[in-house]
Amino acid sequence: MTAASVILAAGQGTRMRSTLPKVLHPVVGKPMVWYALEAVKDLVDQKPVLVVGYGAEQVKKAIGDQADYVTQEQQLGTGHAVSVTRSKLAGKADILLVTFADMPLLTRETLEDLIKLHAGSDSPVTMTSFIGDEARGFGRVVRDEAGHVAAIVEQADATPEQLSIREYNVSAYCFKASWLWRALEQIPVSLKGEYYLTDVIGLAVAEGYDVNALVLEDPSDGIGLNNRVHLATVECIMRQRINEKWMLEGVTLIDPDATYIEPDVRIGKDTTIQPNTHLRGSTVIGEHCEIGPDTIVVDSEIGNHVQLLASVLEEASVADHVSMGPFCHLRKGAILDEYVHLGNFGEVKDSYLGPHTKMGHFSYIGNAKIGANVNIGAGTITCNYDGEKKNPTEIGDDVFIGSDTMLVAPVKIGDRSITAAGSVVTKDVPDDALVMGVPAKQKRKKEKSD
Repeated sequence: MTAASVILAAGQGTRMRSTLPKVLHPVVGKPMVWYALEAVKDLVDQKPVLVVGYGAEQVKKAIGDQADYVTQEQQLGTGHAVSVTRSKLAGKADILLVTFADMPLLTRETLEDLIKLHAGSDSPVTMTSFIGDEARGFGRVVRDEAGHVAAIVEQADATPEQLSIREYNVSAYCFKASWLWRALEQIPVSLKGEYYLTDVIGLAVAEGYDVNALVLEDPSDGIGLNNRVHLATVECIMRQRINEKWMLEGVTLIDPDATYIEPDVRIGKDTTIQPNTHLRGSTVIGEHCEIGPDTIVVDSEIGNHVQLLASVLEEASVADHVSMGPFCHLRKGAILDEYVHLGNFGEVKDSYLGPHTKMGHFSYIGNAKIGANVNIGAGTITCNYDGEKKNPTEIGDDVFIGSDTMLVAPVKIGDRSITAAGSVVTKDVPDDALVMGVPAKQKRKKEKSD
């Protein structure tokens, strides 16, 4: 049997009190709709169909080609939202999986179980539910005396007796597609003028079918988002899940509650993450590293045996055995080769530092290529911007840059050369030279020991 997916993402989410479409609010660095797409992408035979409405163009821009799109022009309820996908999906799938974009905790494993339960049943619809003490606006699952699902009653329409029911509709369904298209035409309009998808449960029961409900073992899977309080709850649970995954894979988190790891991050075994560390984007960290505390790494590649203390890395690359910090900043394009050391308050942007190079405190290196075994003294600055463009600095191997040196780019420093402390270098320096002064002038190298 072929399966297709419909994800409902058309609502504004007025209780979020935001101009941002509800489904684009981030959960651990990703729009919540991203999690809904990830959960279904390997379970169906074609791209998920995302039903959009409010902020449709923003949603399409954020998701791109991960989904096909259908627009619900009028917000007439969940039943209507599914019905607008008929022209795209009718006749193209035997099973239709319907989920909501504002339920990022619903896992692929749960949906796979739902599909299996449905495939083994004669019923045209299989639903999900959970038992709990907090309703969060979910509809109540009404069962008959035999314990069979009889209906779903939306919270707004429930009687006081029904509101006391502790089994809640999770709003993830599996349908026999041909039956669903017919059933959607029979849904009555509610007092609010909307067509509820939940009403198809009653239609199936009226036709004599038993409706199966997959009761979630972990009620947190079924948490939906209606406001910022719910958002914070979901954020906390998602972070906990991600952190537990990495701990089980051999990563030490000293304080998981104070560690923030986004879904696309990759970490090698025997690495230790100290508190208040944020690992974001497509960051990759090797084995046997010590990261943090108080460190932010964004879209960066970190090798093995690296130590990062209280530093910020953005779109940077760090090779094996590098040590940094505290208070270092690697900006976009910074590349540190093996055994590089950066002292406190060092900043590197769009530059390469060769192996075994050491960069002293309070230094800035921008648009530079630096060789191996170079000493960069405290207070060194590559003056790379002339008011119109960025200019390069090149430093050869085994160079000694004295403290407080200003390297006015474009400029080249030859191999094994020395700049004296406080020098302002405005011209190229040949190999094996000693320069000093303002502007720096060349001296015989042996004067270094005079």
